Amino acid sequence: MQSVGIVSPGAMGSAVADALARGGARVVATVGGRSARTAGLAERARLELLPDLGAVVASADVVLSIVPPEAAESVAEDLASAARAASVRPLVVDLNAIAPETTRRHAGVVGRAGCDYVDGSISGPPPWNAGTTRIYLSGDRALEVAELPMAGVERIVVGPEIGSASAVKMSTASVYKGTTALLAHALLAAHANGVLEHVLDDLRSGSPELTANVARRVASAATKSDRYVAEMREIALVQSSAGLTPALFEAMAEVFSELSASELARAMPEEVSPDVTLEDVLGGLRLPER
Repeated sequence: MQSVGIVSPGAMGSAVADALARGGARVVATVGGRSARTAGLAERARLELLPDLGAVVASADVVLSIVPPEAAESVAEDLASAARAASVRPLVVDLNAIAPETTRRHAGVVGRAGCDYVDGSISGPPPWNAGTTRIYLSGDRALEVAELPMAGVERIVVGPEIGSASAVKMSTASVYKGTTALLAHALLAAHANGVLEHVLDDLRSGSPELTANVARRVASAATKSDRYVAEMREIALVQSSAGLTPALFEAMAEVFSELSASELARAMPEEVSPDVTLEDVLGGLRLPER
């Protein structure tokens, strides 16, 4: 049985771990120094908990890094250090929302410790339920990762080049999260001007998919807005590398930075009610005075 290490078991990491456990893999992680919420998510995923990262790296054939984008580089460095200390060479899979050039830099960090590296990205929600989530993979050993027993998770090998899987995520996230940021600002402006119902009626008529579950969509994004700031900056980096202006997604980073200061942003994603109303969401998104 292959042993898979998860760094770190937050909402997405725990759900991926659960999919692996359901598929029959041994899944190990550590919650040392993490929040009670993380410990609870790890328990839900039935993880085998070890005392620290060094123990996880020493025990795992494959290590999946699933952390906020701003933490991804330090995690790559920690994994490399742990591999050297334990004299082991697990396959490192970076599943974070980062730019291709960022993931190539991380590949160099773990490569200098003798570890092979696969670039990856996750599209969709945490895969507690089958058929909701895709994982894109690229690199020489991407097929090995695609063959891990992740029950209910679609795995797509993009190709052999490190950075290709991350490039998919940066483009899809620019649409998914960029649209949500645009919706939040448009609806807040409509609410402030007393024309919210007219705006919603117009959107329902012209683009009904935009308003489907809009309250929960915006509320959920608000609870994760602090994590989206760095992701928008990674997207801006990709846009710049493609010869496009980075200004749009630098501005999106500012949007999510403002949303992260709102009252609603203090909630956990799992605390968002399926029946939350748009009025309550917009009320909870009171932005700081300029």
